[in-house]
Amino acid sequence: MPHKHTQQVDQVAIRFCGDSGDGMQVTGTKFTESTALAGNDLSTLPDFPAEIRAPAGTLAGVSGFQIHFSSQEVHTPADQLDVLVAFNPAAFRANIDDVRPGGMIIVNRDAFTEKNLQRAGYAKDPLVAVRDRYQIVEIPISTLNREVISDIGLGSREAERSKNFFALGLMYWLYHRPLEGTIQWLEKRFKGKICEANVRVLKAGYAFGETSELFPVSFIVPRAKIQPGVYRNITGNGALSLGIVAAGIQLQRPVFLGAYPITPASEVLHEVARYRHFGVRTFQAEDEIAAMSSAIGAAFAGSLGVCTTSGPGMVLKQEALGLAVMTELPVVVIDVQRAGPSTGMPTKIEQGDLLMAMYGRNSESPVPILAASTPGDCFYTVLEAFQIAVTYMTPVIVLSDSFLANSSEPWRIPEVATLAHAPVAFAQSADGFQPYRRDPETLARPWAIPGTPGLEHRIGGLAKADLTGNVSYDPKNNQRMVDLRAEKVARIANQIPPVEVFGADRGELLVVGWGGTYGAILAAVDEARRSGQSVSSVHLRHLHPFPANLGEVLSRFERVLVPELNSGHLARMLRAEFLVDAKSLSKLQGQPFKIHEIRARIDAMLGEESA
Repeated sequence: MPHKHTQQVDQVAIRFCGDSGDGMQVTGTKFTESTALAGNDLSTLPDFPAEIRAPAGTLAGVSGFQIHFSSQEVHTPADQLDVLVAFNPAAFRANIDDVRPGGMIIVNRDAFTEKNLQRAGYAKDPLVAVRDRYQIVEIPISTLNREVISDIGLGSREAERSKNFFALGLMYWLYHRPLEGTIQWLEKRFKGKICEANVRVLKAGYAFGETSELFPVSFIVPRAKIQPGVYRNITGNGALSLGIVAAGIQLQRPVFLGAYPITPASEVLHEVARYRHFGVRTFQAEDEIAAMSSAIGAAFAGSLGVCTTSGPGMVLKQEALGLAVMTELPVVVIDVQRAGPSTGMPTKIEQGDLLMAMYGRNSESPVPILAASTPGDCFYTVLEAFQIAVTYMTPVIVLSDSFLANSSEPWRIPEVATLAHAPVAFAQSADGFQPYRRDPETLARPWAIPGTPGLEHRIGGLAKADLTGNVSYDPKNNQRMVDLRAEKVARIANQIPPVEVFGADRGELLVVGWGGTYGAILAAVDEARRSGQSVSSVHLRHLHPFPANLGEVLSRFERVLVPELNSGHLARMLRAEFLVDAKSLSKLQGQPFKIHEIRARIDAMLGEESA
């Protein structure tokens, strides 16, 4: 056989897609891990149905995993695909529109039967009509899979489950990914015939790429030039989990996580439960209200209380969260947002909970709000949330979302020295000590642990006098307490770093974002700036209170654009707070922004300015 050529490319976007039982998430995850070991920067986008098992072969049952990897810095999973690996007609139909012109489509030819075509809504073979637009590669993956493991003695159903590893092995060859890490994982996860079948099929897919005339060229993506250090691949939920554990170590306090399982936040509960040897305790409550109340009780007793939830659970926690505001206890609530309302689309992406986090409790009950921007940033965001909670004695809300929760990126593991211990200063017993006195700088009350001699005090949800804790209905006292709690949260702005502008510090257009829109906004603004347009961006971690210099930064730009995966929550807040005419770019499709969507709006707004 003649020697095959290799071609160097800077970046590639691949999507594996098939039935929800075809193992697409495992396939994508293993390719991601192998790509991280190969030294590329990357960003991923898992996408799967909410139903446990949608009807096989239908559009509703399609599961996908997208990875964008490069020799340069990567900000998004990419707008268009270079390669689509489709295991059946439904997967092909659901994803074909995302493939760039001239891109490669690898299909499992065995799955394109008349029955499967009908399930996907096709009257005839769809591959014929697109051969002039794409590189169509048809491979009888199911047949080859069965032939490779025919002598092992597996049943037909068990044998069929390994076909995803054939495609994975093929992609490993096509992009020069190492096999060893996946083989080691298979040998640890499976035993006997199952392990042998998967390893064989993985190697067979690799060998097929080497020997088949269907692939005359393989591709090399050079290693990325990244900051030296030790890296690991991490998801947003994984980073939240490590941040919770690290907070207990940094603040030298036990951690109590109370949670009720809910997509897409459940993984944090499962992961944190593995770290009980670090003084972390987890409690799976019977409902969301109990989970919130248990975390408040843990904070009352001197632990770092934390809850994890998603939008529907956040609604149920709000009354108890108001109790934490009234009692001024340090509890962190992590809301991994998802599409709604109600049950909505539990596995899809949205940022629809910002206004609920801001205003969702009864009466005047201000709470600090932070939002993570990347999977790795989830670690530092939750760590800061705990620091604010214990410094200002207040509950804190952290907003993540299902895009951050499930997507992944290479994360530089921080040096332990950079996470210096910051032990909490508890109230000490002393004659005449007043447990209700406030720190003159932060207005925080001391953390007075029940049972400490001399620190007996009264606590509860009824309005109380500031200096005694006694129940009080005095009008002026109530005004004072409301003002104190609001001022305490407002003073957090004193420790927030100034907002940083990407691009020029003044100009025609400023794009403001928060949360998981970071990558798409940054890439769109960078493209626009390189084309000569006067546009810059800021991305906010601190949503309440805002950074102290945000108003001044906004005033230096003629126009403000706020892309959000909601109906314009942050845009409303900016208009109300700073009286700027912030324009909203809203998307509510259960999918993240694409770069070209934001770029198109930038072009339109700057075009209006020119006109």
